[in-house]
Amino acid sequence: MKLETLKLVHYRNYEKAELRFDGEINLFIGENAQGKTNLLEAIYVLAMASSHRTPHHKELIHWNEEYARIEGKVINARGGLPLDVVISNKGKKVKVNHIEQRKLSEYVGSLNVVMFAPEDLNLVKGSPQVRRRFLNMEMGQVYPVYLHELSRYHNILQQRNALLKSIKQPNEMLDVLTEQLAASAVKIMTRRRAFVELLQERAEPIHREISRGAEQLQITYKSSVDVSERADLSNMIDTLCQKFSDIRTREIERGVTLLGPHREDLGLHINGKEVQTYGSQGQQRTAALSLKLAEIELIAAEVGEYPLLLLDDVLSELDGYRQSHLLHAIRGKVQTFVTTTSVDGIDHDTIKEAAHYVVANGKVNTEK
Repeated sequence: MKLETLKLVHYRNYEKAELRFDGEINLFIGENAQGKTNLLEAIYVLAMASSHRTPHHKELIHWNEEYARIEGKVINARGGLPLDVVISNKGKKVKVNHIEQRKLSEYVGSLNVVMFAPEDLNLVKGSPQVRRRFLNMEMGQVYPVYLHELSRYHNILQQRNALLKSIKQPNEMLDVLTEQLAASAVKIMTRRRAFVELLQERAEPIHREISRGAEQLQITYKSSVDVSERADLSNMIDTLCQKFSDIRTREIERGVTLLGPHREDLGLHINGKEVQTYGSQGQQRTAALSLKLAEIELIAAEVGEYPLLLLDDVLSELDGYRQSHLLHAIRGKVQTFVTTTSVDGIDHDTIKEAAHYVVANGKVNTEK
């Protein structure tokens, strides 16, 4: 899977920009605050119809303009595929092959991307919310039905939370919403568990190689109920409903749902010890890198093509050994877009072969 062209209109600090990508590795070089990250974000939005930096889509629109537009042509195993995202004060419109898609689940997956930025190093040591977002974004690309189920879950969750805030004691409506929420929650939990198992299969050997055989990485999904393969779906729903029953007084007092996928987490262990608590900074960074490389391989295995890799100033955050491992792992397989202020200190043939684009004041020029 490749991105052949990218066109921006009124996007962030870009009035207009048109780029063509012929190379495997593409370097966006420039000083800070010139628009390098905005280019990567635009590619991400083209893939996911949302930003990894802000939930407020209006921030993506150029100052004093009414809309922003991102167009791109994806080359995949079936040929060329035009994609189009238009963002305005009224919302977003997305098109695949010039046909508007009404549902996000029908659009996401047309272009697969993996983003790796300095903040992704917080994937290990950050909050559970960071890891849940990681799961949701990556699973949504591979399994569009997951996005549909996640949306349904959050709609029920919103209704249940509103009810909890308005009542003083349990009622029939709470029972109905609890059953609906539990049924939706169990579908999400079982899908997450299966995804994490696939991620573990790929991340463990990658981490072992990066750590030169000294460390074993284990990834688990920490859920509210047993979601192992042997667990029965009906029993899981009943168990979760019972757990809700046990805490409903507390939930009514606090006016919020205290159990479910929106509060769950990934467990990350190296040699049996929790990385978040006991891992060194080096171990945490190696674990984050292993997760991202595993994510690339997982998407390739499930979709049949490698995703794009977006590296937002992350090479400067990795030491020489981890830099080399990352660049070696993607070479010849993954179309990659890299932002950096300078290539000094990055001594690798992959970077030397890259196409260079100079970014300054919302303008992009190809470096000959």
